Amino acid sequence: MTGRKKLFIKTYGCQMNVYDSERMGDALGARGFEQVDSPEGADMILLNTCHIREKAAEKVYSELGRYKGLKADNPGLKIGVAGCVAQAEGEEIIRRQPMVDLVVGPQAYHRLPEMLDKAGNGPVVDTDFPAEDKFTHLPRGPKAKRAPSAFLTVQEGCDKFCAFCVVPYTRGAEVSRPPARLLEEARDLLARGVVEITLLGQNVNAYQADGWSLARLIREMAKLDGLKRIRFTTSHPNDMGDDLIAAFGEEEKLMPYLHLPVQSGSDKILKAMNRKHTAEGYLELLERIRAARPDIALSGDFIVGFPGEDEADFEATLELCQEVRYAAAYSFKYSPRPGTPAAERSHVDEAVKAERLQRLQTLLGEHQFAFQQSMVGQTLPVLLERPGREAGQMVGKSPYLQAVHMDAEPELAGRIVNAKILRSERNSLAGALLKP
Repeated sequence: MTGRKKLFIKTYGCQMNVYDSERMGDALGARGFEQVDSPEGADMILLNTCHIREKAAEKVYSELGRYKGLKADNPGLKIGVAGCVAQAEGEEIIRRQPMVDLVVGPQAYHRLPEMLDKAGNGPVVDTDFPAEDKFTHLPRGPKAKRAPSAFLTVQEGCDKFCAFCVVPYTRGAEVSRPPARLLEEARDLLARGVVEITLLGQNVNAYQADGWSLARLIREMAKLDGLKRIRFTTSHPNDMGDDLIAAFGEEEKLMPYLHLPVQSGSDKILKAMNRKHTAEGYLELLERIRAARPDIALSGDFIVGFPGEDEADFEATLELCQEVRYAAAYSFKYSPRPGTPAAERSHVDEAVKAERLQRLQTLLGEHQFAFQQSMVGQTLPVLLERPGREAGQMVGKSPYLQAVHMDAEPELAGRIVNAKILRSERNSLAGALLKP
């Protein structure tokens, strides 16, 4: 291909998809594409999809329907579907939306340029789990300036086979990237202005490569010049080893924030989910983590109305939340995913699920509000990242992942400054910049 063509990527779902979209942009950028913010006028539209949320596939088909007019006006427009819905649906996407030119699973997107070449002869589908490491086959992007925070995928896939989850089927078995490559990529990010890196994985704390654990990777990354902050997500309670817990207390660059999903407070439901841990074991684990890092803030995930959940099971979830008091949490009604064990079971009435979800979210909201309020009057180190909505304002990030806005000069972007927290707002904190 010659000349610069316009590429529009729409990303659904988690941070791993954000990272994947960046790398797909790099792969296509090496073939003459530049990314744009709108599908209108684009030469290629790529949907990077997620299969976790309810009716994910139908939402993708609906989105594709919006592009029919663009395709009619520009027959040369290429439309691709990537990610987990692509992996799960495969050829069905082409059948239902014949205008789609290519379908690529999350483990094969390094083949995008080759697929695009073939798409001129008809639709192309690649949902294999290739033996080669996709990351080693991706071209490097230009040394462009980056935002202060960046994601870095270190682990993919899942071997846990929770009864509600499609990840093992769409992302494959757990695979960890070699530490030498990760350190090299981290250095590249730092050279481009990044000061905070979030290590990503479906079960990131299951990381094991070349004898390294996630804790060792964090400790080695903490030695890199220019790296100020390290985070990781998402973790499984069963992979929270002693070395990783110790790292929270010993590595000051590792932020005091941990996303550790439990899903339910009922042992009966946890067993039905195939979580392989108990509520008591989870709480004991949190005690050990808090002993290592007393100022740590916790977030979690909850599924309400899982098949077999009765009122006593739900009350057990509320009790667990009361004990933990999460700084933030994500809660959803159970929705079946085709091909997962739970999809074949008898489901809880939708009205019951809705009522329980409202009760849970009310409680979680109270705890999150209390945590936000506890910040008022404190001085926090804030990583300034971008301009705010008002002139002369900057927005940054606290150690606890809270958005903090304050009056500050744009030249301070990428710097960690001290801010006095003045008040708590709905989804952010208001602060005042303190002079050094």
